Amino acid sequence: MTGVPASAAEGPRRAAAVRGSTRAEASAVPQAGLWNIANILTMVRLLLVPGFVLLLLHNGGYDPIWRSYAWAAFAIAMITDLFDGHLARRYNLVTDFGKIADPIADKAIMGAALICLSVLGDLWWWVTGVILLREVGITLMRFWVIEHGVIPASRGGKLKTLAQGTAVGLYVLVLTGPLATIRFWVMAVAVLLTVLTGLDYVKQAVVLRSGGPHEQRQPEREHASGSAGK
Repeated sequence: MTGVPASAAEGPRRAAAVRGSTRAEASAVPQAGLWNIANILTMVRLLLVPGFVLLLLHNGGYDPIWRSYAWAAFAIAMITDLFDGHLARRYNLVTDFGKIADPIADKAIMGAALICLSVLGDLWWWVTGVILLREVGITLMRFWVIEHGVIPASRGGKLKTLAQGTAVGLYVLVLTGPLATIRFWVMAVAVLLTVLTGLDYVKQAVVLRSGGPHEQRQPEREHASGSAGK
């Protein structure tokens, strides 16, 4: 005789059984295959990178018509970046390929645009350097702290991504007069957000590594680790 009523002992056993069945059901859910809509959009974005570069640099890189074509390719790439992550989260299409390819595609299209614009003399090299250093550095930092937790995407990071895409898109186009002034200030905002959000992620990474009180332990829900870190 343990002195514990049967009804009282039944509760923990029933709860354990429920948890076990829940885990079994979760493990029984089939994983998304490689060829799903989210991954296909990521592949399209990867394929757009060389096409974008060829369009931007065609005919010396200063032809307004070809620059417009390049802008269209860049815009499509940015749109697919929005949709692939959303679809992966909504329909549970997260795959190992997506986790690797998605951040690579993001950095590739943005890096290609920044470098080409600097080569053409349309954008200062220090701007390209600051943005690329931040993007690559934060991605590496996420791998540095991945055993301690996940740094969630912030509102500032999403605004930074929007500002960067808008600014670079405006620089891809051949603009003069007031429009050229507007794109300068949009790029200034993008660089400022790039630096500020980068410093914020560094702070969060240090907290995670030190096991501080704000440590994040939530599972990754984005299509890719790079997406979560925008």
